[in-house]
Amino acid sequence: MNKISIIIKREYFSRVKNRRFLLTTILTPLLFVVFIAGATILSLKGKDNHKVAVIDQNGFFKGNLKNANDINFEFPEGVDTLNYLSKGYTDILIIPKFEGTEKVNYVLRSKKRIGIGTEELISNRINQAIEDKMLQDAGINRSQLDSIKEKSKFAELKVLEDKGETVQESSAGLSYGIGFGSGMLIYLTMFIYGAMVMRGVMEEKTNRIAEVMVSSVKPFELMLGKIIGIGAVGLTQFFMWILLIFGLMTAAQLFISPEVMSQVNTLQQYNGQIPSGGMVRAGEAAQKIYSIKHTISMANWPVIISCFIFYFIGGYLFYASLFAAVGSVVNEDPQDAQSLMFPITMPIIFSFIIMSNAVQDPNTGIATWASIIPFSSPMVMMARIAYGVPGTVPYWQLAASMLSLIGGFLLTTWLSGKIYRTGILMYGKKITWKEMGKWAFRKG
Repeated sequence: MNKISIIIKREYFSRVKNRRFLLTTILTPLLFVVFIAGATILSLKGKDNHKVAVIDQNGFFKGNLKNANDINFEFPEGVDTLNYLSKGYTDILIIPKFEGTEKVNYVLRSKKRIGIGTEELISNRINQAIEDKMLQDAGINRSQLDSIKEKSKFAELKVLEDKGETVQESSAGLSYGIGFGSGMLIYLTMFIYGAMVMRGVMEEKTNRIAEVMVSSVKPFELMLGKIIGIGAVGLTQFFMWILLIFGLMTAAQLFISPEVMSQVNTLQQYNGQIPSGGMVRAGEAAQKIYSIKHTISMANWPVIISCFIFYFIGGYLFYASLFAAVGSVVNEDPQDAQSLMFPITMPIIFSFIIMSNAVQDPNTGIATWASIIPFSSPMVMMARIAYGVPGTVPYWQLAASMLSLIGGFLLTTWLSGKIYRTGILMYGKKITWKEMGKWAFRKG
């Protein structure tokens, strides 16, 4: 055990004391925020603007066909399918004469093929125009129709989750964000730190350092120490990110005026509603801050954080041992590593796909079973836990998932240790998964 602890300390401190570790720890969250902001800006500004000429044979679409942010409908004279481009239009929409309610096809012609989002938006706008016309024919004029639509937006859905004799407010948006975010972090962890373990083993083997170390420590102890040491680096990085986030949130509150914070505290005291007789009125900024804090408070953070740490460690250990086994059999050719990594990376990718669906519907059969199977449980179970325990995830499913992941880690570590023991000292031979399987399941 003392030898394993020495290896753990070596792997941990050699990476934590590296300048790159500090830079990546500080810059990664900032780059992540910049990436999200940049992607959002590009998605908004990168859309094509469509100037659509409409040929309407019914006479009621003008005034009823509403424009969108990037789609402008116009009803010009003398524009047809031959000259709409020269007239400065990107598309031409031809709406035939409607005869009763029989199905008809309207045609959109364009120089370029439009995207599915634009196509759906134009279709929805046309259907809304037809609906408005039918309501007007029923005796509802345009001003009344717009007034009714505006005034009808006063209701908001409030979701309550039954918890025996009590109920608790929940937010699907918050659960989606927590589930997808935690699943994505575990996905990146298994890839980044798993590959780090594999590269470390490969470097020690190709540099013949492993031969020297194996003379004083068992191969299994060397593999286990390397896995735990690099995993501790990952945990340290995540804890530093959490401290950085809390620090930024605390610093942000210093820029909020005391008056606004007083209004936020009053809103929290009265559960979002200041009494009508109160002398203080909550401003828009206070209401937004309260809304954010109230939404965040809906999550069961102790359960989410503790489960995240467990599945982060369990998922990493489960796959890191497999990556270490692959690194031990690779020689000079990096293409060997890529081909041997394929059976390991495919379950991780499939798990991410299942997780992406589970955060939208956590109660499907495939989401339930994938959250129990150790190959996919680290990501998929975190997607489901965000929706509530024991509401969405019963205690028995959580226990079964944790036990299967622990058992899976012990199994993969035992099998990988047998592969590592043989592969780390074998040179000059190209190893296949079939041969690695023989090493893993042979007796002794």
